[in-house]
Amino acid sequence: MLARDLDPALLGPLALLARRRGLRLVLAGEGRAALLLRAGLHLPDRRPATGLLPFLLARRRPRPPLLSVAAHGRGGLARARRLGADLVLLSPVFPTASHPGAPALGPLRWGAVARGAGRPVVALGGVTARNRRRLPGLPGKRGPGAPATLGWAAIGGLA
Repeated sequence: MLARDLDPALLGPLALLARRRGLRLVLAGEGRAALLLRAGLHLPDRRPATGLLPFLLARRRPRPPLLSVAAHGRGGLARARRLGADLVLLSPVFPTASHPGAPALGPLRWGAVARGAGRPVVALGGVTARNRRRLPGLPGKRGPGAPATLGWAAIGGLA
């Protein structure tokens, strides 16, 4: 569960709810808050992150907190590899209402970029229950050169 731009007063109860439900909470761009809440950290591609150094130091411990990185192409994937991210949210796959006019990768280019990730990839951006079937490498769609895809994520596609 990725939390972005939430009222700080909601984060504690959300972290507790996530733990009770067996979910992992990941905070966008707030390393110190993630550590306090025993949550993971998501690094947006085009927004600054705070508290990154303490979070990265905590990742040296046994059972390190989860680190995810947003990527919109090969540059973001290089950043994810450099930081030792556990997973990459690669987007946008399809045109999306949350980023109108942003160029979409498309399923074939997305698959080619994902194959070079060197870590598990989650598809994001314009993904719906219907068009997700067009993504290469999703669980159950293995084949030669398929990316190590964990799955897909959505914002509007779930509404």
